[in-house]
Amino acid sequence: MENGDDVRQDRVVEARARNISHNVRCTECGSQSIEDSQADIAILLRKLIRDEIRSGKNDKEIYKKLEEDFGETVLYTPKFDIQTAAIWLAPLTLTGGAVLIWAFKRYRRKNNVHIMALDLVRGVPLTPKEKEAMLELLTPPSTRWWGKWLPR
Repeated sequence: MENGDDVRQDRVVEARARNISHNVRCTECGSQSIEDSQADIAILLRKLIRDEIRSGKNDKEIYKKLEEDFGETVLYTPKFDIQTAAIWLAPLTLTGGAVLIWAFKRYRRKNNVHIMALDLVRGVPLTPKEKEAMLELLTPPSTRWWGKWLPR
């Protein structure tokens, strides 16, 4: 019965080792995981990972040891901290800002009576006096704080 438990334990160790090895970059190749690489350092790292698993360490401890020994670039998934926050959040911030600007401009264009009136009378010949009267009637009041106190 012990033989069956040993085989099961070896399968668990092998599965965990492969999972960890897929997430660790080969320091010699750079573009391959240590699971896919046949470089000497990759073979040694795979053996190190299996030894660490057999000694009872969990995945986080193994990742932490690899990061301490080889630096953060050895991991395919960089951690999120204050130094990398700008890199992680910049695309979301820029996209959100662009969407807000687009939505605001679209809202203003749809609700601006002045622009709608000018769109309606394009191509219609008006005298300068008619244009001035129309602009005065259709120009919305200023929504800026200084527009309340300054004369038009």
